[in-house]
Amino acid sequence: YHDYKINILDTPGHQDFAEDTYRTLTAVDSVIIVVDGAKGVETQTRKLMEVCRMRNTPVIIFINKMDREARDPFELMENIEEILGIKTYPMNWPISCGKDFKGVYDRNAGRVLAFESDGRANGVKMVEEVEAELGDARLDDLIGAANHEKLTEDIELLDGAAEEFDLDKVLRGELSPVFFGSALTNFGVEPFLENFLRLTSAPLARVDSLTGEPVDPCRDEFSAFIFKIQANMNKAHRDRIAFMRICSGKFERGMEAFHVQEGKNIKLATGTQLMAQDRAIVDEAYAGDIIGLFDPGIFSIGDTLCTGKKKVQFAGIPT
Repeated sequence: YHDYKINILDTPGHQDFAEDTYRTLTAVDSVIIVVDGAKGVETQTRKLMEVCRMRNTPVIIFINKMDREARDPFELMENIEEILGIKTYPMNWPISCGKDFKGVYDRNAGRVLAFESDGRANGVKMVEEVEAELGDARLDDLIGAANHEKLTEDIELLDGAAEEFDLDKVLRGELSPVFFGSALTNFGVEPFLENFLRLTSAPLARVDSLTGEPVDPCRDEFSAFIFKIQANMNKAHRDRIAFMRICSGKFERGMEAFHVQEGKNIKLATGTQLMAQDRAIVDEAYAGDIIGLFDPGIFSIGDTLCTGKKKVQFAGIPT
């Protein structure tokens, strides 16, 4: 997802999931929650949502695996609202599910993105997205007359009874936009990520605890804080990675920064971005980005790194 300039943080299982999640959420400005179309909201998702509510973090939901047998979409929406305690607004709507899954209807654009299966249960080939407006007679051939009629009824019901879309409520964490799709076949993922960029804010400022003033993310001087440390991510090397959220300025591989808690300059030799098992060396990064630093044992959670004459220090992360 680098083309979308979105950093995806995968929070692995820990003994204290809530505390680890809280630390992670101090570094992000919004959250994507993935819900299984058959299982609905699961236990860890509920715990994650509790932490999101503590911080009023914007939440966007992707309901996955619609190309398999799934619950009724209205039932899924009710399940999300009851268990997660947040109002929802479907940005698109599924056309059937499982073997009969025909795609999704984009409510904002007023068109159908048609799904074409490759005939296998877990097909992973890229699928085509065919555009056709709701009400177009061609949809009878594209998704079937019965699906076309059911979709029209569902959209009329949503337009008349569903929650109104309000971007301010989304940014306050009071309303969650919901998308349907199939991540394994990559169907619906690209429009979801494009909407994620449109619906979420630019990197938010973090407060300098020394002055009580927010640090402008667009300022030239680099600043960042450590929010998570994880050891033995690579069992072959017994490594230790400190995860750093950049709050302002630009990170460059090999740069020097002032470690506030240690009171000395240190060299940031290598920055790493991680996606599941994949790692990539980062030469440049900017405000809002999250990168991993090799930690020889000098970093602690809540540490601040900065450059420039005027030092900043971000508030420690509570436990």
